Amino acid sequence: VQLVESGGGLVQPGGSLRLSCVAFGSIISIYNMGWYRQGPGKQRELVATMPRGGSTNYAEAVKGRFTISRDNAKNTVYLQMNSLKPDDTAVYYCNAGGVPNGYWGQGTQVTVSS
Repeated sequence: VQLVESGGGLVQPGGSLRLSCVAFGSIISIYNMGWYRQGPGKQRELVATMPRGGSTNYAEAVKGRFTISRDNAKNTVYLQMNSLKPDDTAVYYCNAGGVPNGYWGQGTQVTVSS
């Protein structure tokens, strides 16, 4: 499975971005999907997950601001990020199949700065 993320960039505090993750080589409907991030000098951490059944789970730091969703017809997972803060600055990674044995994308940089 190949995962390709897009949608990162530079945004001011309070702004929004939508990340996309397209899967090639398999269909996302059979996987638990998730977004993770790694900030400067930090370990990779969970942001949001969406199991095959569709329920969602969020890190406390992003609850109420971020939303994970999936479009199985497009084989794509999204992460809508609102009210962004400088602490959200990180490389964001898409994951299929969970950790540690799942598949990872190459990451997309999100920088929140004025």
